[in-house]
Amino acid sequence: MRLRDLREDRDLTQQEIADYLHIRQNTYSQYENGQRQIPLILLTRLAVYFNTSVDYILSLTNEKKPYPRKRR
Repeated sequence: MRLRDLREDRDLTQQEIADYLHIRQNTYSQYENGQRQIPLILLTRLAVYFNTSVDYILSLTNEKKPYPRKRR
């Protein structure tokens, strides 16, 4: 997964992302390292946070630009 690259491109720490997701840093580290599967709700929040798509995070596409979002 590309989580580490996205995080490092913004000069963020694992702790900062973990705080945003309301999880422990160790848990986030396991997501980044592929030791644990990330829940869909957190994956979606990360896609919105990094302004990209879930497909990009999961390496299903190389297109960083997100899909058009639904209006709420």
